[in-house]
Amino acid sequence: MKAHQASLINAILLIGLSLWGYFSSETPSITALIPTVIGAALLAMNPGVKKENKVMAHIAVVLTFVILIGLIKPLTGAVGRDDNLAVIRVGIMLLSTIVALSAFMKSFIDNRKKRQQIS
Repeated sequence: MKAHQASLINAILLIGLSLWGYFSSETPSITALIPTVIGAALLAMNPGVKKENKVMAHIAVVLTFVILIGLIKPLTGAVGRDDNLAVIRVGIMLLSTIVALSAFMKSFIDNRKKRQQIS
């Protein structure tokens, strides 16, 4: 899977699942919308990532890594509350984020190998 495709899927899942979690909660917290904001930013950067814009790709990787770290606390909270639906939602967001981060890393490695072959 190409980096821009993985990032697009991740952005859509972050937006959709975090909105679902926010609106389905009896006591919603504004922090539940952080994945929505980062997902929207990743979605906005996706055309640049698709065109292999280095700056956009690196910013997208940083945001993807930040959300990966940021999703750990909601996962532990959901597990602690025995909220299986929240565990599944956050687990899916974590999984898609890991896949997107892996796709970015593979893309960076492949691009470096191409540059080395040309030199």
